[in-house]
Amino acid sequence: MAIRVMDLVSGASLNCFHFKNNKGFVKSRDFTIRCSVPLSSHGAATIDLGERPWKVSDARLVLEDGSIWRAKSFGASGTQVGEVVFNTSLTGYQEILTDPSYNGQFVLMTNPHIGNTGVNFDDEEARQCFLAGLVIRSLSISTSNWRCKQTLGDYLIERNIMGIYDVDTRAITRRLREDGSLIGVLSTEKSKSDDELLEMSRSWNIVGVDLISGVSCKSPYEWVDRTDLEWEFKSGGQASETFHVVAYDFGIKSNILRRLASYGCKITVVPSTWAASETLKLEPDGVLFSNGPGDPSAVPYAVETVKQLVGKVPVFGICMGHQLLGQALGGKTFKMKFGHHGGNHPVRNFRNDRVEISAQNHNYAVDPASLPEGVEVTHVNLNDGSCAGLAYPKLKIMSLQYHPEASPGPHDSDSVFGDFIEMMKQEKRNG
Repeated sequence: MAIRVMDLVSGASLNCFHFKNNKGFVKSRDFTIRCSVPLSSHGAATIDLGERPWKVSDARLVLEDGSIWRAKSFGASGTQVGEVVFNTSLTGYQEILTDPSYNGQFVLMTNPHIGNTGVNFDDEEARQCFLAGLVIRSLSISTSNWRCKQTLGDYLIERNIMGIYDVDTRAITRRLREDGSLIGVLSTEKSKSDDELLEMSRSWNIVGVDLISGVSCKSPYEWVDRTDLEWEFKSGGQASETFHVVAYDFGIKSNILRRLASYGCKITVVPSTWAASETLKLEPDGVLFSNGPGDPSAVPYAVETVKQLVGKVPVFGICMGHQLLGQALGGKTFKMKFGHHGGNHPVRNFRNDRVEISAQNHNYAVDPASLPEGVEVTHVNLNDGSCAGLAYPKLKIMSLQYHPEASPGPHDSDSVFGDFIEMMKQEKRNG
């Protein structure tokens, strides 16, 4: 069969196709396709296709290595600079969005499908989102969860957080694994050239920046909320003895406070700049140094506070608190190649010889070789052998480089709060 398509305005022959039937014989049949709009552009009006029914790339992620990644935007618009890190968690993107430890960073999710459970207002770890932006492969076009209150896109718009999708997150992750964390600029502004965005990425640095002061509370407050009964998993009921804990807010996650309250603690949360002398006036049974963002070497005031409290009361450090304790004891911290970010990190607990599946979020680590004699490495990350926990019984110190309040294992590390309680009990007995 032969088909000839004609432009009836210009008279031009546009194309010709030849087909054979199933027996291989060629048959011909002539017919005319009438076009109401001219297909040629010989002085005729062009066709107006109107707005495309699909979203086109309208955002760029420009990395300091010169690579440019075009994507589609969701959430807020504008231009933002930050350090790009990847997170390997399969679930929990809302907890990640509200974790203050991501202040100044773009979080790239390696799980390709994000947004399918929407967001709710019970899983937030802080009063606002502190991360610079969210990078994902595929944005869910619908939500399906019994607790969903809002779509991810609307949630980010309300909180002025930028996001991009339809970008090759696997390729970016491989680049970050090979080259280390990179500074990037995310932009939806067409007026900014690629060279301008590249210059922005190369002129910004996250090392040595105090990121804690921007996420810490401004004045002390009391925390009373426990883990909701429908989510509580600790056996034994409410503790018979109450302990007063002063928690330093370096970017503390709400669930850390909930778990302490569930173990029977009365909690006073204080700002990162709160003087050690003021803490001692409160006569606490113990002090918690919380998680937080950035470089521990950039907050010497916090290290000094830790030094002044160590040995006077039992102390427990988590993540940033762990690093600050390491420095306060005379040890050194260093920036890791691409850090630990995810809910699937295996950690060996040397005290009970068990492996815990942990949630981690940090770009810095303590060098155990730099620590003084008497400090015990209690936990080690099995992926790379880095220090994941410390103890110094003589000075009543314990710390972890990961999040015991998180539930990836699901509850492998929760017992560490019980260890902190026991340390405070022992101090009371000895006092």
